[in-house]
Amino acid sequence: MENPDVTFYYTEAYRPQFHFSPEEKWMNDPNGLVYHKGIYHLFYQYYPDDIVWGPMHWGHATSKDMIHWEHKTVALFPDENGYIFSGSAVVGKNNTSGFGTVENPPLVAIFTYHDMEGEKAGRTDYQTQGIAYSLDNGDSWTKFDGNPVIKNEGMRDFRDPKVFWNEIKNNWTMLLVAGDHLQIWQSDNLKDWNKVSEFGKDKGAHGGVWECPDMFKLNIEGTATEKWVLLISINPGAPNGGSGTQYFVGDFDGTTFTTDQEDAKWVDWGRDNYAGVTYNNVPDNERIFIGWMSNWQYARDTPTEVWRSANTIPRNLSLHENNGTLELYSYPISNFDEIVEQANPKRPVLLAPAQKSQLPLKYGNQSEIRFHLEALGSKWIFSNSQGDSLVISLDSSEKVLSLDRSKSGKVDFNPEFVLGQQHMPVPNLPTDAIEVRMLLDKSSLEIFLNKGQYVMTNQIFPNADYTQLTLENTSDTEQKIDRLSESKVMRIWD
Repeated sequence: MENPDVTFYYTEAYRPQFHFSPEEKWMNDPNGLVYHKGIYHLFYQYYPDDIVWGPMHWGHATSKDMIHWEHKTVALFPDENGYIFSGSAVVGKNNTSGFGTVENPPLVAIFTYHDMEGEKAGRTDYQTQGIAYSLDNGDSWTKFDGNPVIKNEGMRDFRDPKVFWNEIKNNWTMLLVAGDHLQIWQSDNLKDWNKVSEFGKDKGAHGGVWECPDMFKLNIEGTATEKWVLLISINPGAPNGGSGTQYFVGDFDGTTFTTDQEDAKWVDWGRDNYAGVTYNNVPDNERIFIGWMSNWQYARDTPTEVWRSANTIPRNLSLHENNGTLELYSYPISNFDEIVEQANPKRPVLLAPAQKSQLPLKYGNQSEIRFHLEALGSKWIFSNSQGDSLVISLDSSEKVLSLDRSKSGKVDFNPEFVLGQQHMPVPNLPTDAIEVRMLLDKSSLEIFLNKGQYVMTNQIFPNADYTQLTLENTSDTEQKIDRLSESKVMRIWD
């Protein structure tokens, strides 16, 4: 869009004001997240001709702070090998690929080719892996003339390569999902690859196809102990229905990932955080995650007209040990605070059992709401004059947070959008005061409990902005809510 009229730019119904969304048409998985020469690159699954899924391209946007984004031209187009499905990107250090020079190493994108004609013909080898390179920091791309670099011996779901530099083996490591498990491949030059191990046929959730792998090491907070974290998205099979992302904590010896984890663990318990991956090459080894804020059960039907889909707020991942359990926290990056207009905290609220307090929402669906409360029974209800209500309940005895969006606004565009209440176990939530932080945008609510220990992300489509937040004490003792504030979040498109 050339010289957009700012008055109407990004103001359509349900258009996110502080989350990334494409100017127009369909978007799904974030791809190729990489930092290079001061620029954060966001590529994404994109269909430029419609607001429903179609022949996949890689859309492209860049940012200096991961909050404000500049739209770029489409990076990768389908070709004779197929559509351009999900993948990753690396800075080709030491020019091991030979595509650039040591002084000007290339950006190298690694992606899945999807041959739709092959799929329609009933073949099983229609997904292969290809690469492309850029010598101008992502502005233009050249596909490798030897594509595909990994062929397919008959695996129907064989995709989503995540590549990173393996400091243990001093080579490139690729994670590939193959139906119900993970494959690990290695290469010296990003062109010639060998499979070295597998993981997961007998681990984790298997309610659907495994997708979008990622793996990285993190220190357990407050210790010198390093662990490896593996992310695997799964569709369907998430705990609240449809699409979701699980994680494993374990060890990686440079070739093989192992874990003694028995239970499935989830990055986010809401229904709208899928296919999330982390950035390569970020300064200070920060581990920054972005997810697609939707769910395949109803992604094609959400009530938007010009574009469809948005991403989560970029989140910093960290690993913590609580009651002998390792938990992956995710919390908005600190740069997000730069667009929050700090409000004066309101007076502490003391609520007797069953008592309610009503907080007018000055900034509607463009706000950050924070408060501290002891982990007692509590209910938080967003509402408006249209009769819409979004209900969140924290049950301390059952140690569960529940969310009910059945009356949150428009919900009848797909019968699977509601599917009853959503439930998030919070077994290790502290019993003393915790921070509740909620980011409310035009069509989403992200809830972070205790600095990201437990997270729930959901789309919502209210008939008008929410104008009131009701806080209710559902426990049998007096409840104190303090450090309560509602702050305006600035638009990122001005």
